[in-house]
Amino acid sequence: MILQGTPCAGAPGKPWLVFLHGFSGDRREWQLAGERLGDYPQLYLDLPGHGESASIAVSGFSDLSDLLNRTLVSYNILIYWLVGYSLGGRIAMYHACQRPTGLQGLIVEGAHPGLRDDQEKASRRASDAHWAARFRHEPLEAVFADWYQQPVFASLTDVQRQALVALRSRNNGTTLAAMLQATSLAEQPDLRPALAECVIPFFYLYGERDEKFRAIARELPATGHQISHAGHNAHRENPDAVAERLAQILRLPIKDTL
Repeated sequence: MILQGTPCAGAPGKPWLVFLHGFSGDRREWQLAGERLGDYPQLYLDLPGHGESASIAVSGFSDLSDLLNRTLVSYNILIYWLVGYSLGGRIAMYHACQRPTGLQGLIVEGAHPGLRDDQEKASRRASDAHWAARFRHEPLEAVFADWYQQPVFASLTDVQRQALVALRSRNNGTTLAAMLQATSLAEQPDLRPALAECVIPFFYLYGERDEKFRAIARELPATGHQISHAGHNAHRENPDAVAERLAQILRLPIKDTL
């Protein structure tokens, strides 16, 4: 069993860029930004419960990290960077903390490193259980209409919000619910200590209107990059700026990224 993905060829000798989307997205989410980096071979993956990987279920982050390893082997990807947004960024950080062979660097956009407080975890677990029940039993249009009213999405315009509701409502509510609970922030370890010990280059992107994740960026042992004219989903709202930033990062000599 492997994750389904779309590989794109690049120049010989370049590391692969492996893109991981956010919750309720799919492999297409990063392609608008990624296509501007054509020199690099790229792999866009559908995460479990999403897209063509909808039938795949995982028990948690360790299971998912192992699945990612098997997927990379199946594509003969030996040297790579991980680029992840939100849920995909949390998966990327967890995977990096396992120190996999071949991982050259980590680029994360708007992703949480983990909760520290047991009460916060209990509250998040209850909240995710509530959302999961709604995803299982209610029309997705109604659920996502409320989902995108959450504070983290406050910078969205009505038009942007409506477009996302229409796009995300194409998903399968049952498989989304399973993935939401398996990879809940309540089930994720606090990755800050392990990230501090990682020796690979680590970069953190956030939208200029995303106050929550701007603050989180300051907590991490990463080089932070603000993306102008964007909120939480910066690569969707300003793909040109994100692609430019990715290109700048990838051009840095290794000694300048460590």
